Amino acid sequence: MLAAAMSMTGAPADPSRLERLVDEFIVHYRGHIAAESRPFPGVVETLNGFAREGARMAVLTNKPQELTDLLLPALDLARYFRAIHGGGRLGAVKPDARVFHQVVAELGGRGRGAVMIGDSRTDVATARAAEVPVILVSYGYTPEPAETLGADRVTADFAAIPRLVKELLA
Repeated sequence: MLAAAMSMTGAPADPSRLERLVDEFIVHYRGHIAAESRPFPGVVETLNGFAREGARMAVLTNKPQELTDLLLPALDLARYFRAIHGGGRLGAVKPDARVFHQVVAELGGRGRGAVMIGDSRTDVATARAAEVPVILVSYGYTPEPAETLGADRVTADFAAIPRLVKELLA
């Protein structure tokens, strides 16, 4: 991420400095984990709705586990998820289907009725590998337009996700 950001400035990262810069970034990020972060519009209301309906929800991210474990409580979102899997928790990361199936198993399921919700090519690849449908939001942290990534559904409105999940599972 840092190498890509630096190359966008016209000053590519010196590979001999990159590891130190990443370490410095992680220290800074850890200390300011949610300083400028907020849930996207509609997320809290949608998660509340899913929780009222008894949906079993999880987080599956490649963000390091220790940072995920700091971020979600800081945003008051951890309470919605029965399983939280960040990078490093298991021996594999997205798009490896094993991590998806591990999360579903931790929720007490077998994949039937599971839907991946994300924002990136990696999320689509994970869903395809796990053989489950995928919904992408058209905003987030990927440079590629979500509409081009091959998801089953794409939305700009997080509040539309419950309806889209029902469509996909019908």
